[in-house]
Amino acid sequence: MRLPVESVNRVLGRMREIESVIYPQLTMPNDELNKTGEAEKFRNVMEEVLDDPYGDSQSSDTSFSIGVPAGVESRLAVWEKDLRELCEEYGVDPDLARAVLRHESGGDPKAVSSAGAIGLMQLMPATARGLGVNPNNPIRNLEGGIKYLAQLSDKYNGDYTRTLAAYNAGSGRVDAYGGIPPFPETERYVKNVLALYRKYSRGD
Repeated sequence: MRLPVESVNRVLGRMREIESVIYPQLTMPNDELNKTGEAEKFRNVMEEVLDDPYGDSQSSDTSFSIGVPAGVESRLAVWEKDLRELCEEYGVDPDLARAVLRHESGGDPKAVSSAGAIGLMQLMPATARGLGVNPNNPIRNLEGGIKYLAQLSDKYNGDYTRTLAAYNAGSGRVDAYGGIPPFPETERYVKNVLALYRKYSRGD
């Protein structure tokens, strides 16, 4: 990203005005050469800050780029076509996948949980590796979540309650407790995602 020198000069000029009021004894003569040099230095610093080397390049698929709207429903709509295609590929109910997507990230591909879960479907790095997907690529992240739902649904014979509990807390805990583990977070998760699933199933 290149910052125009004119814009930088305006910023520097305003900064000098403020500086002259606060520190009048430090005001320097307005030398055009100095101003240009300061502008160039300021622009270089700003470019280093704005050209984030850790932005979208983290994804191994650097060709992927998409504008994601701010509103939840608008964000979800961005992924609808891919969601349907992946659900057909893996045999997952699109309403279930949509409910999980809505609850996990609201369609925000940059979402990261406090526990370190990443992206649209909030995959833990180890889970993503086990599923063979790059969690930093939104489409692969979506694929991983849907693939995981398919595996869990098969394991629990289509029981969505246990499927969702396992998605949230892990199948080991679901197996150990014979159903939803007695964790408030998991209990709320299953209740909320099932409510969304029923909403989507009704076409609301």
